[in-house]
Amino acid sequence: MERATHVVMLETDPKAFPPAPPASLDDARVLLEADWAAFCGIGRMSDHWARPGWSPRHRAYYWMLVPSGAGGLAEEALACQELLAELGMDPVPAEGLHVTMAKIGNRDQVTRAQLDVLAASVRGTLGAPFRVAAHPMAGSRGAIRFTLAPWRDLVAVHAALTQAGEHAGVPGGRPTAGFRPHLGILYNNRDRDAAAPIRAVGTLRDRGPAEFTVDAVQLVELRREARSYRWDTVHEIALDGQDRP
Repeated sequence: MERATHVVMLETDPKAFPPAPPASLDDARVLLEADWAAFCGIGRMSDHWARPGWSPRHRAYYWMLVPSGAGGLAEEALACQELLAELGMDPVPAEGLHVTMAKIGNRDQVTRAQLDVLAASVRGTLGAPFRVAAHPMAGSRGAIRFTLAPWRDLVAVHAALTQAGEHAGVPGGRPTAGFRPHLGILYNNRDRDAAAPIRAVGTLRDRGPAEFTVDAVQLVELRREARSYRWDTVHEIALDGQDRP
């Protein structure tokens, strides 16, 4: 199955990180250097959990990629978490590893009927499964994360999901032009100078990548529990267009 063609130009977005898009969506070296340069350019890290609107009762719908059968990815994430344990950040558990794709809307903004329409409109638009490499390691203002490469297929899937959301009339989130795919493994839990985390993360950058296959997208209802994210899956759609139980 060929992937649907979505011509998308990533643009500079001050709300994205990095704000400027990379020079290539395919060249892992370019993607790694862009992520690392952006991380090295921050002066302070902020508390990831200090975000308005996320009360204990808050629920929101998102499209996610949840790697399945990616034992090597989980092992590499755990190894990096252990090597960075002295930073005192909040680790993402193996079952919580994910790539956030597109926001659909808060639970009070979206009906179940809209979610069903949205899922139906996505089927058959996402193309064939593809491989992604998760490279140690970089970060943002609020997290430590793997750099993903290549981006092209991820951007195309984001564009398809966003287009489907527009057709379904859901609120949506950030446009594809501001999409910066990544996979977080540690959430920063306090305001701090970024120098020590940057130094610590820099020691891991010669580790080899862990690859995983993207073969489905998950439509989830997301919540926070303590200092972690949890979700219930509403729909899981294989990239071949079929719903999974």
